[in-house]
Amino acid sequence: MTTADGLTDPSPDDPKFFDPVALGLALFLGGAGVAHFANPDFFDKVVPEPLPNPRFWTWASGVVELGTAALLVAPKTRNLGAKAALATFVGVYPANVWAALDGGYHQLDPPGDSAAAAWLRLPLQFPMFYWAWKVIQRTQPH
Repeated sequence: MTTADGLTDPSPDDPKFFDPVALGLALFLGGAGVAHFANPDFFDKVVPEPLPNPRFWTWASGVVELGTAALLVAPKTRNLGAKAALATFVGVYPANVWAALDGGYHQLDPPGDSAAAAWLRLPLQFPMFYWAWKVIQRTQPH
């Protein structure tokens, strides 16, 4: 069915309606967003030191993750949600690079505070980039 704005609105019978790749990403981001509010002290510790008011950044990133998850659930906004997910992942990557160059997340408990853990975290971000990119590709208008 095509809506007034020219977009296709998948019915529940359409395979695009239930997209396990997109819904998995939504669950991942939704869980991360909830965690920012359930355990803000942990996330405050990984906010780069040059940024003021870590709690603000913790809550803001939680809101972004929850909003992105919501966009990924609805077929009409799934592509936008996937683009927002990719932008979020790319946007926080410099903070992870900063932590690695700084020798780790010093306020975390071992072994999370180590330089090795910070460096290991960097390549683990790439599957998340790919995950968001796959959802973008799967939801492109044809």
